[in-house]
Amino acid sequence: MGMLNRELLQLVMDNHLYKDIWLGNFGLEKENNRVDENGNLALTPHPKAFGSKLENPYIKTDFSESQIEMVTPPFETIDETYHFLETLHDIVSLELNDEYLWPSSNPPALPNDEEIPIALMNDPEEDHYRHQLAEKYGRKRQLISGIHYNFSFHEEFLKRLYYALHVNNSFKNFKDSIYLKVARNVLKYRWLLIYLTGASPVFDKTYIKKCVKLSEHLDEESYFFPNMNSLRNSVCGYRNEKIYYISYHSVEDYIRDLQALVNSKELLSMREYYCSVRIKPENGKDLVQALMKDGIAYLELRMIDLNPLYKIGVSKETLKFVHLFLLFMLLIEDGPFEEEEQKVAALNHDSLIMNGLQGRLFGEDSYETLEEKALDFFKEMEKMLQVLKPSDETFIRILHQEKQKLVNPKLSFAALVKSEIQKSSYLSYHMDKAKQYNKESMTSGYQFIGYEDLELSTQLLLKAAVKRGISFEFLDREENFILLQKGNHREYVKQATRTSLDSYSTVLIMENKVVTKKILKQHGIRVPDGRVYRDMDSALADYGTYQNVPIVIKPKSTNFGLGISIFSGDFSLEDYQKAFEMAFEYDQTVLLEEFMTGKEYRFLVMGDEVVGILHRVPANVVGDGIHTIEQLVQEKNKDPLRGKGYKTPLERIQLGEVEKMFLKNQSKHITDIPSTGEVVYLRENSNISTGGDSIDYTDEVLECYKKIAIQAAKAAGATFCGVDMMIDNIEEQATDSNYSIIEINFNPAIHIHCYPYKGKNRKADEKILDLLFEKIQ
Repeated sequence: MGMLNRELLQLVMDNHLYKDIWLGNFGLEKENNRVDENGNLALTPHPKAFGSKLENPYIKTDFSESQIEMVTPPFETIDETYHFLETLHDIVSLELNDEYLWPSSNPPALPNDEEIPIALMNDPEEDHYRHQLAEKYGRKRQLISGIHYNFSFHEEFLKRLYYALHVNNSFKNFKDSIYLKVARNVLKYRWLLIYLTGASPVFDKTYIKKCVKLSEHLDEESYFFPNMNSLRNSVCGYRNEKIYYISYHSVEDYIRDLQALVNSKELLSMREYYCSVRIKPENGKDLVQALMKDGIAYLELRMIDLNPLYKIGVSKETLKFVHLFLLFMLLIEDGPFEEEEQKVAALNHDSLIMNGLQGRLFGEDSYETLEEKALDFFKEMEKMLQVLKPSDETFIRILHQEKQKLVNPKLSFAALVKSEIQKSSYLSYHMDKAKQYNKESMTSGYQFIGYEDLELSTQLLLKAAVKRGISFEFLDREENFILLQKGNHREYVKQATRTSLDSYSTVLIMENKVVTKKILKQHGIRVPDGRVYRDMDSALADYGTYQNVPIVIKPKSTNFGLGISIFSGDFSLEDYQKAFEMAFEYDQTVLLEEFMTGKEYRFLVMGDEVVGILHRVPANVVGDGIHTIEQLVQEKNKDPLRGKGYKTPLERIQLGEVEKMFLKNQSKHITDIPSTGEVVYLRENSNISTGGDSIDYTDEVLECYKKIAIQAAKAAGATFCGVDMMIDNIEEQATDSNYSIIEINFNPAIHIHCYPYKGKNRKADEKILDLLFEKIQ
């Protein structure tokens, strides 16, 4: 039993289902204990930043306040699921103050049982259930953590298979039968997955005393059982007190048997059935009603360890192997799985736990050891791949890698982890990993992994939404157009700051520099004087008027510094003409304004508040006496924070026509070698979008300037805007002559305030959500 069903495989091929069979929906749930810097269980409450423990669909608490659970939505590819979990891991890591995510399924150093804080859910039923679990199993056992792997076949594949098999039954019942078959086979052969994913061979001396006494010393602080690769799947792990025999013949039988155990007080509820595989409905708190009405929607595999060798506790290759294994469980022969077969499956499970692959294989006379059966399994899986020919060739490589763990047990995850622990200690090894992974999360914390095609400001807003439990949906991904939803409250957002809180007329005002200046002037706010041109001849005719005057030439409607030229010193007619030509490329109307003295600051206004203030230093390089300006630019652009297209906190410095012209005005060229320490500016304008550096000044700028920025935003009717202000001296009070507002931007980039070149994160992404969802906070 347990080998390929050739007839079923042939039917898949004959009906051209060999592509559809690889399609599915994948989801992951992951638990981590929080620890302090010494590796002790953190006794602090679940972080408030994640909102309601019951309502946040992504970040929850498990049994204890100290135990965070991360849940991905279902995705159609493993890559998407993996990346979303990595982002959840980053979001959580960034919110932990002096705490870390413990990277192992086995708990960290634990206090006495009664000191472990049970999660307070503010729901009497949930709170009571957790206290019952604590009394029945002890709190320490409940801190065993892991990965839950959720999987469903693509609905279209199931329908096509249904028609191909000419089933004399409803589609719902057929679908149930498919999932029940896979569940039965996974339960029979779960020992193989436990061997290949097990990564918790060692545990701390503070764990359950009975388990410590039965085990062997690894060092003074840690223990192990010989041959055991997963404490989580052992009698000392996350298992029921007894082995319960539940029918997987039909949904009705499954529910009947579970209800009987609850009625007899064997189980506190159906949730207490800690089986390696659960059948799950699409949704609904009432498991019975949902399963009976709509049937099985997906399977939940619950035997996978957190793997400390990987940042998020699991590798993409492991997830793909589990997928491969599930397909194999569909395509192998199916046999009875009554009480006797379930006893055999449990014996094989414990045989693997106690003796590894050399353990005895029960229930099949043809093999003596689990290893022999496993190797035959892999031969059959290789045959399956040869027939199905997956488009993703990594499956073949992954199958080969996993097979090596059978042939050489030293390559197994558990063996590698144990070997590494022996070089240091249980706590030191895991804390080193926890701190390493925390550092990695900090480094790439600005990214929403898997969504790097979006503008960075949108990525940050989505991460902030996930943190609060606000769900999102893409309406137009290319346009960064999203729907945010919490309960019945819906908000449509484009590019992070284009929201329902700003009217269309407000956007038009801020887009039009001429209108903006007039409105600000009417409200008593200082703006630069200037002229408006609609043709080149008129502009050229005024060259003599402005020849010796510091000026700015820019399109009437522009953003990100596009088409802007600044002349603070002498300039030629040729340069003047070229500046107008560039500006006319972006608009039919061009403004010439007086160049305002002082330094430029970007005020980010949100509602009635200045959330952040940046001084933007124009694109520049610092000489070393060796390299050319061009080479220094290339070196500075290697900074991982610099990228292109607003997907990183800083933009790469360009050496285009504008930069070369600006260098020419300084009598410089890109091939010049600046002296050591010499700062060479490549642009006059200081936009981050043109390679500038962002320096946070929010706490340094006087309150009077913040009030002016808010007044300017209100004059335009704006909730979200960027106010660009020239200030002579931020330490002096504002007067009629020492400041000027040169622009208001209707779609301000928030990432420059969240991740400045120098300074603190001003949480602009959070403030957007505060304003959008303030009525339901």
